[in-house]
Amino acid sequence: MKIIGVYNIKGGVGKTATAVNLAYLAAEEGNHTLVWDLDPQAAATYYFRVKPKVKGGGKALVKGKRELDSAVKGTDFENLDLLPADFSFRNMDLLLGDAKKPTKQLSRRLEPLSEEYDYIFLDCPPSISLVSENVLRASDAVLVPMIPTTLSARTLDQLLDFLKGHAQLGGLRLMPLFTMVDRRKRLHLDLMEQLPEQYAGILNTSIPFASDVERMGIHRMPLPAYAPSRTASKAYRALWEEIKRKL
Repeated sequence: MKIIGVYNIKGGVGKTATAVNLAYLAAEEGNHTLVWDLDPQAAATYYFRVKPKVKGGGKALVKGKRELDSAVKGTDFENLDLLPADFSFRNMDLLLGDAKKPTKQLSRRLEPLSEEYDYIFLDCPPSISLVSENVLRASDAVLVPMIPTTLSARTLDQLLDFLKGHAQLGGLRLMPLFTMVDRRKRLHLDLMEQLPEQYAGILNTSIPFASDVERMGIHRMPLPAYAPSRTASKAYRALWEEIKRKL
């Protein structure tokens, strides 16, 4: 089982679209795949047409009163399951803070699923928090979607500084990638050329800014499921192939 976190300190960078579309592509290949929507905004849950509700809420999951597999929902797509968000996840930091070994709770909860799934994607809310630290600890690799702008580069610096202060995360495989790329903008083109020289590990594949991606909210399904031949769908496929090679 490979656990892939999708995370950025900054919101609005295409994080959920990345998690949903890559999970769909993994499942399409025949891999048993799970998306855990940890964001109380529940965007990934919405895309899969699932009600954002977990019986007992985040407290039941963190305290071990309910196993994760009992909260898992099927989706409309073969091999692809969802652990939906719940609005109570807004208090997840407080629940984790009250637990023993608070930064290892997600790892412990996910371990029993190792026999059921080939890939688990963790869609993490923005900010640096106990939830995000749990995601970083639990993941085999962490994708960091970022728009090629100065502010996105700044948040990558903040994440790298955070990792330097946590020796236990020193071996984490970080995979930044450019999303929402507008090649008509000189700033985007310049930063896509400059940033890989400054930061190691930035993936070669980028995701374009495209209305097709925005329409995921209308179709409520992964982009490759309803527009497989579109440029953005092909970009996500190329991205998934690159990630698999690095994993």
